[in-house]
Amino acid sequence: MDLKPEQALFLLHSMLPTVEREHQTTVRVLEAVPADQADYKPDPNSMSALELSWHIASAEDRFLASVAAGAFDFTPIEKRTTMADIVTYYKETFAKNLAALKAMTGEQAAKIVDFRGMMQLPAVSFVTFNNNHILHHRGQLSVYLRPMGGKVPAIYGESYDSKAAKAAQG
Repeated sequence: MDLKPEQALFLLHSMLPTVEREHQTTVRVLEAVPADQADYKPDPNSMSALELSWHIASAEDRFLASVAAGAFDFTPIEKRTTMADIVTYYKETFAKNLAALKAMTGEQAAKIVDFRGMMQLPAVSFVTFNNNHILHHRGQLSVYLRPMGGKVPAIYGESYDSKAAKAAQG
């Protein structure tokens, strides 16, 4: 798919508000993971809540940084090992990556970027790919919350838990 620079920039800037909103929702889900239950797995073949949280944070960092850089960098990222560290990392890297995305030119957004030899797409296309990937894993993590003893935050409207919390406040 070839995009003209002005098309790629339009797509990028039209997607960024959604990316920002989804980031805030993902932060709420990550913050809802009970720290003492981070090893929880719903099945032996599943990632633990901690592993899944780290996957969300590190994958989003890698994707968004790669879009801004115009190439994927698969250098290992130092793993965070507590929920608090993962949430901090996620917030900090998102802020840095968002600023870099907002500063991109149309030529940078339209540049064809290779992802592991499997996909060669305009850089801007990987913003949507990232968003879909994160939403998929955030959905998985949100399903872990109640069995772990956590509360499910509002995601796309009120959750049972967010409604109960609001009612308890009066």
